[in-house]
Order: sequence, then structure tokens, then C-alpha cells
Amino acid sequence: MVGAPACGDVMKLQIKVSDNGIIEDAKFKTYGCGSAIASSSLITEWVKGKSLDEALAIKNSAIAEELALPPVKIHCSILAEDAIKAAVADYRKKHNE
Repeated sequence: MVGAPACGDVMKLQIKVSDNGIIEDAKFKTYGCGSAIASSSLITEWVKGKSLDEALAIKNSAIAEELALPPVKIHCSILAEDAIKAAVADYRKKHNE
């Protein structure tokens, strides 16, 4: 779970990973503004079918560009990037990778 103290947005991302290391599914729970929810939704779609390393390569700038986020909402895309990093780190910790 990641959050932005400045605005109160909180984002949790969960991933389901196949035996060969491919993300099969991703779910999110986000409390925050529409931009935060949209960023969460987009990242869950983008990571499906990717390896863990490919998912980690997704940058907030790509999310912000895809959603045409205004500068004041860039932190929402940063949250999404942080959320996938946290989900992958959690998976690797639980699976001793």
C-alpha cells in the first residue's frame, strides 16, 4: 500500500503471478481523486501479461501521458508507479526471490 500525504490518496495493488513469472491478473483498491483511480486502473491493465521486470519498467511519465494528467495531478501517476513496485517487492519477498 502506498499513499500521498499531500492529498490523502491511498493505493493498494495486488498481482497474481504465474509459475513462469508472468503477471496474470492485477487488482487495485484506491481511495482518492479520479486521477488516482484512473492511474490505478491503467496500471492494472498495463501489467497484465508482463514479467515482473517489465512491470517495474513502467514509469509514471507514461501513465501521466496516457491519461493526459495535468501537472497538479502528476503525483497520482507516481503513486501508481510506486504501487506496482510495492506489489512486485511484496511478491518477491513472499516467494524468496
